[in-house]
Amino acid sequence: MHGPPVRAVRARTYVVPTTYDGDPMPESDGTARWDSTGVLVVEVEAGGCTGLGYAYTSPAALGVVRDVLAGVLLDDEDAGGVFATQRHFWSMARAVRNMGWRGIAASAVSALDVALHDAKARLLGVSLLELLGASADRVMAYGSGGFTTYTDTQLRQQFAGWAERGLRAVKMKVGTDSAADPSRVRAARDAIGADIDLFVDANGAYDRKQALEFAERFFADAQVSWFEEPVSSDDTDGLRLLRDRAPAGMRIAAGEYGYVPTDFRLLLEAGAVDVLQADATRCGGVTGFRNAAEQCIARGLPLSAHTAPALHATLAASVEPAVNVEYFHDHALIESLLFDGVPELIDGCLVPDTSRPGHGLVTSGRGEDYLTSEWES
Repeated sequence: MHGPPVRAVRARTYVVPTTYDGDPMPESDGTARWDSTGVLVVEVEAGGCTGLGYAYTSPAALGVVRDVLAGVLLDDEDAGGVFATQRHFWSMARAVRNMGWRGIAASAVSALDVALHDAKARLLGVSLLELLGASADRVMAYGSGGFTTYTDTQLRQQFAGWAERGLRAVKMKVGTDSAADPSRVRAARDAIGADIDLFVDANGAYDRKQALEFAERFFADAQVSWFEEPVSSDDTDGLRLLRDRAPAGMRIAAGEYGYVPTDFRLLLEAGAVDVLQADATRCGGVTGFRNAAEQCIARGLPLSAHTAPALHATLAASVEPAVNVEYFHDHALIESLLFDGVPELIDGCLVPDTSRPGHGLVTSGRGEDYLTSEWES
């Protein structure tokens, strides 16, 4: 089927301050500190429809869209039009080869790939989940925050609030102060009770021996069942060590920094994870996320969607190995600000609205105070 060509590309960037309970507050994890979140929002027009995509990335990604990728899409009208999403994806990947596909360029490719799929579904008059083929009608969400800048009181309040909203798992950051980590983890367990799963994320802050010690201690003291990036995700041997020696009831997770298909292959070939993570706003949008899912199927491993809950509600529901979506504190707030049509959180699950065409998101116009740059072809 030959679709209409892409006739226009638009891009906007936003920088949204981090907040706690409505007040500005910096955040940190085991290896980084930040006080704002960058967002790239793109639109493609084809056949009278507009497709929307976005990625969490530096505002510098707009330059990649403007200077490199928009031309790839606009000059490709004789190759299947907007329906040729696979062709467009690999054309964009080749276009950023010399600047480096990973990182900012990957996020720009990701946002445009999502927009192309959204436009295709809208032109066909179906939801994106129907276009991709549903594996489920909803996907479990877990609350994610618990930053190391939080006091124990703030940590308890956030996690208790998520428990009250029906989330069945929550995740906290560790690794900034290893001496304080055990007491913080116990405080989190006290806040959510015994029936909710507790996850921890070190963002690669520990060395191998520290990580082994904390894996045993977190499990014994607070029944932590998920240890994310206990060591750097670049240390596949270390991740494999943790996977082999961590308590049987604890899963080792990594993959959020996978930008290209090979990144996931290397983690899986090394036997480095119990659960592979993928972020569609980094790894190539719909195309890249589904590639990661196919690799999980080949290895018999589950897949977890990293952040961007409004987008991943649909993408995770479209692939068999997906087990959960990260309901990340900052992104949940930003998506409710920038977009209308955000999926509902029902009984601890995100439920895509298949009555709306595409992924169901449209720009809200409410984020103009945070707009930093814009461009259109």
